[in-house]
Amino acid sequence: MKNIIQVDDNYKKWLSELSDRFRCSQIKAAVRVNSEMLQFYWSIGRDISRMELNAKYGSGFYKKLSTDLKEIFPNSNSFSETNLRYMWRFYELYPLTENLPQLGANFENENMPQVVANSDDYKNIFLIPWGHHKIIIDKCRNDQQKALFYVNKVIENNWSRAVLLNFLDTDLYEREGKAVTNFKHTLPAVQSDLAQAITKDPYNFDFLTLTERYNEKELKDALMDNITRFLLELGNGFSFVGREYRIEIGETENFIDMLFFNIKLKCYVVLEVKVTKFDPSFAGQLGTYVVAVNHQLKEDWQNPAVGLLVCKSMDKVEAQYALESTSQPLGVSSYELSKLIPEDFKGSLPTIEEIEAELNDNKYDQN
Repeated sequence: MKNIIQVDDNYKKWLSELSDRFRCSQIKAAVRVNSEMLQFYWSIGRDISRMELNAKYGSGFYKKLSTDLKEIFPNSNSFSETNLRYMWRFYELYPLTENLPQLGANFENENMPQVVANSDDYKNIFLIPWGHHKIIIDKCRNDQQKALFYVNKVIENNWSRAVLLNFLDTDLYEREGKAVTNFKHTLPAVQSDLAQAITKDPYNFDFLTLTERYNEKELKDALMDNITRFLLELGNGFSFVGREYRIEIGETENFIDMLFFNIKLKCYVVLEVKVTKFDPSFAGQLGTYVVAVNHQLKEDWQNPAVGLLVCKSMDKVEAQYALESTSQPLGVSSYELSKLIPEDFKGSLPTIEEIEAELNDNKYDQN
């Protein structure tokens, strides 16, 4: 008969901690391997660039180099012609010049991270996967600041390649932090910078499909049906609290379009959506909601709420004047929506039931 060992809670807790430590070690090891590989790729690109090998040997250079490296490293998939060209472009995008090792030096003895020791941004280029880099290289061309912006966003938000590609296609770099706000005058410096960083102009709602004559309720319903995509568009740190959030102001019942909590700002974010051009009265309404949230929902450890108004369009000067007239921290942005179904086409779309019936009929016809 086998001995049955009775374990206590401390043993189970220790076992759980061992599991967590092991997974942490695996992640650190994977990051280390990825970093070493990227440093090696960067060094190949540097050598090609500095020795002007592609110019010296002509159009057949990458094919020749690929063949030679595959003979030396037959078990590696890293040395295709395409990948070698990306290595050269990788270096050209980040042509670091500080403390560079000499060409021909033993790579194992090169302390590559020192190359970027004085810049956190440059350190970060060795921390994201190579597949992400290839997308950034393609989309950012020779714009280093734009490329570094997306590198940092991948690290900050743990973006997959699909999510990265989505934000590259929506021009996030050009839009982020561009909303008209009064944050610098109404919030402490650090919180003001963070609040500005979460705003965009315009917001991109192209993940929605609406008819040309959509109204405000249809837009809000569509946003709620696509809340995951909407949260991605809003940015990192947003948690959804409620839609049509009821709040009493005096004897009046009011409903906030959408209420969020932002973990970075440690505050509520009151969001109002309008399908029309910005009107100064919108700022007054939003400011009232922000004050009400501070009085009724805000806890002592939280920062004051901020308000965000998203309109179909706006006159930026008019918006700035309206925001200067209020002491509440507010931002105004526009939104883009291009995926519209023509109004007269809506009625001709088949219903789900009609599609299923058609599929069933076809199935029986084939039997």
